[in-house]
Amino acid sequence: MNIIIVGRRHGQSKTYTLSASAKTVMLGFLFALPFALGVTGYLLAERLADEGILDLNAAKAWERDLVMQRQELQEIRKQTDQELVSLTIRLAELQGKLLRLDALGERLVDVTNLQSDEFDFSIAPALGGPLSLSNSYQSTDISQVLNELAERISHREQQLEVLDSLMSANRHNADTTIAGRPVRSGWMSSRYGQRTDPFSGRQSWHAGVDFAAKAGSDVIAAAGGVVTFAGRRHGYGLMVEINHGNGYKTRYAHHQEITVNVGDIVRRGDTIALVGSSGRSTGPHVHYEVYKNGRTVDPAAYINRKPR
Repeated sequence: MNIIIVGRRHGQSKTYTLSASAKTVMLGFLFALPFALGVTGYLLAERLADEGILDLNAAKAWERDLVMQRQELQEIRKQTDQELVSLTIRLAELQGKLLRLDALGERLVDVTNLQSDEFDFSIAPALGGPLSLSNSYQSTDISQVLNELAERISHREQQLEVLDSLMSANRHNADTTIAGRPVRSGWMSSRYGQRTDPFSGRQSWHAGVDFAAKAGSDVIAAAGGVVTFAGRRHGYGLMVEINHGNGYKTRYAHHQEITVNVGDIVRRGDTIALVGSSGRSTGPHVHYEVYKNGRTVDPAAYINRKPR
């Protein structure tokens, strides 16, 4: 076999003659080259498959992972929504308790006669302080914060309720303490004790005091209590009796008209009747008696007492 090589310069050519062994080697190389390329391609494809680059199963696995991640994300969103609903309900409960505390606080302010500008529950408390640059801040669980707040609110609520009960009891005791006169205007026309009876002219015992007042004017309760009698009684005319507890009761007699009924609860200063002259009376006035443990006592000590 002859091989002719033509050069670029001047069109010169050279001729080479291959020996039989060279022919054999060349032909073998030409036949082996396609096989080598095929083997090389196969090995490369297998290596790429091992690395997961061309594997269709890997792509499907990725798709399955994406679907699972989407499902997990939906579950997380659903759980988050449920937690938000729960926190919203809890926050509403705390707001309700705060409203109760505000109402109770306003009531205590009213009971204690505090100035309205001294402690106003309708205004949010003022807060402040320097900005802390500490790096020790750590985020906290909102549920834990709400639980701690609820516990503090419950504790304060119990304290305020106890305080309200004590103050209400004190106010009740003050209201049921007999003090003052049974009329808004008038003058004491007869005292407690021995006196000359206006009808017989003889010495007799007067178990109360009389207040002369204008007919039809108000007769008022000297203390809070429960009306135990409201009607006509011999010698008293139209009479009202009030039980104040702790062994005390008062009587108011000779009325023109009674404005309360048995069983009514009255407070100090409430109108219970109108001044009149019914029963054994010489003119418009109020006969006023004070009883302690079933016996009459001089009302003068209670008339001169200032209401608390």
